[in-house]
Amino acid sequence: MAQRVALARALINNPRLLLLDEPLGKLDSLTRLAMQAELYRLWKSQGFTALMVTHDVEEALLLATRVIIFSPRPARAIADLRIEEAQPRHRDSPAIQGLRLEILTELERGLS
Repeated sequence: MAQRVALARALINNPRLLLLDEPLGKLDSLTRLAMQAELYRLWKSQGFTALMVTHDVEEALLLATRVIIFSPRPARAIADLRIEEAQPRHRDSPAIQGLRLEILTELERGLS
């Protein structure tokens, strides 16, 4: 409920830019799925730009139009991917699974 209230508080003034730092990180799986759907619905209906930091690869792929991957400290951008798959997206889509593998490969490469 606290995450919903925080999201509502952030959206109350109809921002053009919404900054989200791990907004769904502390939620259980079912609530997280519901909040991802709600965030997508709000973005679609209100037309704001959202910049979201997440460590959840699937979450990024389901919600983002662009994913920038950073290396460990000192952080630097190691990949910049545009997500062309139509919304709403599904976790089991072959395109999403291919992008997931690509991102995980980039993250592993960034560690070495």
